[in-house]
Amino acid sequence: MITVTKSFLPDFGTYQSYLQQVWASGWITNNGPLVQRLEEELKSYLRVKHLFFTSNGTIALQIALKALRLSGEIITTPFSYVATTNSILWENCTPVFADIDPNDLNISPTALTDLITDKTRAILATHVYGHPCAVEEIENIALRHDLRVIYDGAHAFGAKYMDSSVLSFGDIATCSFHATKIFHTVEGGAVITNDDELAERIMLCRQFGHIGDEYYNVGINGKNSEIHAAMGLSILPQMDEIIKERMKLSDAYDRYLDGVGLCKPKARQGTLYNFAYYPIIFESEEQLLRSKDYLSNCGIYTRRYFYPSLNRLPFLEGQCCPVSESVSSRVLALPLYVGLKEGQIGMICDYLQKSLR
Repeated sequence: MITVTKSFLPDFGTYQSYLQQVWASGWITNNGPLVQRLEEELKSYLRVKHLFFTSNGTIALQIALKALRLSGEIITTPFSYVATTNSILWENCTPVFADIDPNDLNISPTALTDLITDKTRAILATHVYGHPCAVEEIENIALRHDLRVIYDGAHAFGAKYMDSSVLSFGDIATCSFHATKIFHTVEGGAVITNDDELAERIMLCRQFGHIGDEYYNVGINGKNSEIHAAMGLSILPQMDEIIKERMKLSDAYDRYLDGVGLCKPKARQGTLYNFAYYPIIFESEEQLLRSKDYLSNCGIYTRRYFYPSLNRLPFLEGQCCPVSESVSSRVLALPLYVGLKEGQIGMICDYLQKSLR
């Protein structure tokens, strides 16, 4: 059996050495020394000013929305994981879906601009599969219309654009450190900003709105533990090697699938990709379903990621996003993880080509 993903686990002795520190101190949560160390090392790795380690990536999005004090309409992408839309709804804002660019599958600046009204307060865009959005164009649109920008960078850890971390753009960027992500802390996430005032609000939102016995605003419990930080500290030094290995595996897919007629998202010029996923786009949904079932019968498990297009969620009034709706019905993520062998990729691609005949 080959799964679509597999969590990277560090050397157990390294992880155990961090756990021994936790046991020795007895400090297991509430902004402990490992959490503080992880935040500092992540800021250095990503070259960002402020980073707050959270319990998961969805909480990170909710904190971002709350820290910006948003209400009204937020223009967002229909091509993302459901947490992006759910966070907007959870914070009592209204998602307005702008269609996506057919090349990189990120939100289209042109479609976005056409949807701006006097009710629009912000843009929440996803760096889909770790490919950066059109950040310069989105920034210019936001400046012209006095809008705030949040980037959902759940997939973007380790990716760079114009030699800067993809997570350094926008008023706030968020990230997921879930166990299936390229960098993980088992469960976790982060809220990132280069704005000092926003950083103060984010910090308060994450810890119940208070410092000591002084209360400043409404907050939630968004913090994470020393146990989770220990996993992150064990994995972070290996990130360059992890990305190199994923690049090598992705290159193998490219070679085996050359000439097959399947499409892939195209990264913007200036991107240094993190190889977070290997998505392929079929000519039709019927073709995708046939291949997915064929691979499954061969013990190879793939994922329709992302499906459905979020503008078609059953609890929302649908808006028309034809590009997203078409792509979401035809895109499939193939297995990609450290430990997958090139021979296995050859087998996957062989079965995939057989399913297309």
